Amino acid sequence: MKNINIRSKITCPYCGFEKEEEMPLYACVHFYECDFCKKILKPKDGECCVFCTYGNVKCPSKQLEENNYK
Repeated sequence: MKNINIRSKITCPYCGFEKEEEMPLYACVHFYECDFCKKILKPKDGECCVFCTYGNVKCPSKQLEENNYK
């Protein structure tokens, strides 16, 4: 089993601002406010959280799910 990465760089789709954030291990983040433009990001349909939609690393829950099926 691979290690779980708890850091992800989230990119705002409105202004392009990037920020590295620590993801919670056992919860999905459904809303995220961009520090630069203050827009509220929400996951796209079919995605569990903002990190899965806008981050460069999927959330820990999705990482675990993918590791268990491989």
